[in-house]
Amino acid sequence: MSALTAALFAALAIYLGGWYLGWWIGNFSLLLLMLSAATFAYWLAEKLHFRPARVAAAARLEREHAQRRAELQRQGFAPPPADAELLHARQQLLAQPWWLDWTAGLFPVIFAVFVLRSFVVEPFRIPSGSMLPTLVVGDLILVSKFHYGIRLPVLHTEIVDNQPVRRGDVIVFRFPVDPRIDYIKRVVGLPGDEISYLDKRLAINGQPVPLTPRADFYDPETLRYLQQYGERLGEAEHGILVDRERPGFIPAAVDFPHREACRYSAEGIVCTVPAGHYFVLGDNRDNSQDSRFWGFVPEGHIIGRAFFVWMNFGDLDRIGRFH
Repeated sequence: MSALTAALFAALAIYLGGWYLGWWIGNFSLLLLMLSAATFAYWLAEKLHFRPARVAAAARLEREHAQRRAELQRQGFAPPPADAELLHARQQLLAQPWWLDWTAGLFPVIFAVFVLRSFVVEPFRIPSGSMLPTLVVGDLILVSKFHYGIRLPVLHTEIVDNQPVRRGDVIVFRFPVDPRIDYIKRVVGLPGDEISYLDKRLAINGQPVPLTPRADFYDPETLRYLQQYGERLGEAEHGILVDRERPGFIPAAVDFPHREACRYSAEGIVCTVPAGHYFVLGDNRDNSQDSRFWGFVPEGHIIGRAFFVWMNFGDLDRIGRFH
């Protein structure tokens, strides 16, 4: 069993190493599921077989020691007291071997992480500036996994419905072009909405979304100041950035499902959101690959609603809720 456990740990190290080096894209949910299943098998074997066998061996050692003491007494010799050697031998027999300590012993922790990450909250790291000024590179955020409903991990099948997706929600979803990658954007269009983004101005069903001018924002990526506005899609206002020097034309849009529902022009894009899909944009409107480029987000791809920055090691003041 120790050799088998060492082989499993070696396979895990290779998988994580290749993931870290970018040789392949890992699936953390599937990894946690497999680790939970593997450590549960060890935990069950420990409860039903290995620990009872160790307890029986320790009891056998004590019986043999008691028999030797009784035999010495019968022969008229004074039996030696229970010494430290016997206690040490008993402790060694009862101790878990390393391969059980690092498998069965880790099962409760791994399983708890799996349940919390699958059904309660999932951590996510902001990798780019596409959601500036709302979220910055390095923000560590929490994503509510039950806000829109409960889905089975790995299979992504919804089993319990909850709140509907609302305009203005910041969501994490599996990228429609490559579902192995997670994206984060803001929902601006619900099923049936007509969304237009023309000349840097968002309109929903023919009604321009209200904008409030704010102080210019310094973008550390481009080393330039960008125009900042407050945009209201729902109950709360959020910030957006606009680069007036960039054209409104959408370059390099891919051929995505339901593309016939969109019309491209020199001014931008107009789309009618199909049933079961959502139109999303980054808050950094001229530095975001979003629905304008690769299409709609299917409802089944939504992972959860982002709602809280729990850490930014470069700026602790960023910790807190966001809209």
